[in-house]
Amino acid sequence: MTVTLLMLFALGLLIGAPVAVSLGLSAGLVILIHDLPVTVLAQRAVNTLDSSPLLAVPLFILAASLLGATGVTTHLFDLMRMLVGRVRGGMAHVNVLVSLIFSGMSGAALADIGALGGIQIRQMVHQGYSQRFASGVTIAAATIGPIFPPSIPLIIFATAAEVSTIRALLAGVVPALVVALALMIQIAVMARRHDLPRDDIRPTLPAIRRKAWISLPALLAPVLLVGGMISGFFGPTEAAGVTVAYAVLIGLLVYRSLTLEGFVGCTRDTVLATANVLFVVAAAALFAWVLTMDRVPARAGAWLLEVSENPLVLLLILNLLLLVVGMFLEAIVAILIIAPIVTPALLQAGVPPEQLGVVFVLNLMLGLLTPPVGMSLYMVSIITKMPLLSVIRGVAPFYLSLFAALALVTLVPGLSTWLPNLVMK
Repeated sequence: MTVTLLMLFALGLLIGAPVAVSLGLSAGLVILIHDLPVTVLAQRAVNTLDSSPLLAVPLFILAASLLGATGVTTHLFDLMRMLVGRVRGGMAHVNVLVSLIFSGMSGAALADIGALGGIQIRQMVHQGYSQRFASGVTIAAATIGPIFPPSIPLIIFATAAEVSTIRALLAGVVPALVVALALMIQIAVMARRHDLPRDDIRPTLPAIRRKAWISLPALLAPVLLVGGMISGFFGPTEAAGVTVAYAVLIGLLVYRSLTLEGFVGCTRDTVLATANVLFVVAAAALFAWVLTMDRVPARAGAWLLEVSENPLVLLLILNLLLLVVGMFLEAIVAILIIAPIVTPALLQAGVPPEQLGVVFVLNLMLGLLTPPVGMSLYMVSIITKMPLLSVIRGVAPFYLSLFAALALVTLVPGLSTWLPNLVMK
């Protein structure tokens, strides 16, 4: 049954069918071929989507869209330029810091690139950086978005692996900071070696204070989100709702830039993005159910534990698997298919679920930087009109810092577990 399922899925991809269609159609055909109950098609899809944690996905997408519509990204960019732009390679550091802050609003790498990429790359090129280097920094920095809460991939992982959503989200805070620090260290080394330019901005202290005051509402959005979850005032779904309300309030009352037309546009974009994500979730649920009926998770878990019961060895095997899978499958699809299969064995071996979630997401975000299905590469290629090969060459040096961060997250469980354990005692 599993062989038939995988062959049909591969055939769907080869003929150019969307991934969600390939998942759902292959699962549906196997159910018919093997005379399984057809009612499962509707039951599994609906039951999977009937989930409170998944409600956070459209709300976080809407919150990020609303915050982007208010123009906060421009204020954040200007503030970071004033603070660190004058150091050598300063605009590259600004790129990473703005991505880190905006990740506390968006939860998705492609959203970061869409909202910030054009601005960041143009400003860096204007300051004397090569377009290839500017594109590489932008793509690498966007990997922070899906790790720092609100992380849509971590919400999907928690749902697929049946672990605590709030612990999974909190687990991403420290690793996201590690990724940002690794990138900034590499940028500092490259700045000295290649004599990267300094920003030409010369801010005064009053100008910094004024821009900081203007940017304060945007800076408070991640604080509100993470602080609310840490304090226990609300869970991930409630946090998403509060963030939407906060985005509307600052758009109407503080920046006064959110119009009715803009709000309608944000909701339209949210509906389209949510439909894409949840269609994949529903189709992957059917696919995973067929695998479960054929006892694939149980057999895969037994095989993994036969190979080794050492959690580090199993994590290394998982890293290799996910790095390869991430080159060909979109992150959410990979999580929904692989997480239910391998999670029980790794948890049994003693891998903390929080660390497992971060390892999953960070590996698959690296897939966005690698051909042939590296969506971040294609998106920046479209924005800059650069050949894809030039974009790949631009991001290639930053594999070093990203893989170093992945190694740290894999080898040091405390990076992922410290904050959830501190908060959720």
